[in-house]
Amino acid sequence: MRIYVDFDDCLCETAKALADITARLFGKVIPYEDIRFFDLRESFGLTEEEYKELMIEAHRPEILFSFEEIPGAVKALNDWMDLGNEVFIITGRPLTSAEVSRRWLDEHGLKRARMYFLDKYGRNLNDKDNELNLEPEDFYKMHFDYAVEDSPIAFKFFEHLPDMKVMVFDRPWNRDCTFPGGNYSRCTEWGKIRDRLMAGCKK
Repeated sequence: MRIYVDFDDCLCETAKALADITARLFGKVIPYEDIRFFDLRESFGLTEEEYKELMIEAHRPEILFSFEEIPGAVKALNDWMDLGNEVFIITGRPLTSAEVSRRWLDEHGLKRARMYFLDKYGRNLNDKDNELNLEPEDFYKMHFDYAVEDSPIAFKFFEHLPDMKVMVFDRPWNRDCTFPGGNYSRCTEWGKIRDRLMAGCKK
């Protein structure tokens, strides 16, 4: 089977790190459970200039590399790959973060996972000729059996795969969203995500 996995807030605790950076830079303390919107300008009450400063700081290699692994994520992905499944990390990060993102994966035991950059959020920052960049038309040619994603904005990229089982990693910013179909389900921890896909592998 082929499995799509998002990077930020599925494999690592990005939003919590960004909240800490926001407090450090601007003195704005936002409890994690109050991050109700995927747009951090709205969740953190940032001006456009503050948001730009936050993104610059957050994408410094040493900051990206410091993001903590979500418990159970690495074990789940390795257990799946041990059974011969293919894992694809499809991230909406800018392609400029490729080197440190790959290093994070490798040093967290995910050397076997493939990684691609898809402009999920309309930022248009990627080098279209880079082999790690996925243009939407190329992504739509790909097939996946399962997906792990936290961002409702990214759900539109799954419309061509109505039979794919989408496991939505529970986060404050996706709790009020309406799932597009019955193939979507909410998952609160990686142990349950792992077990669900392992059960699917045995069928």
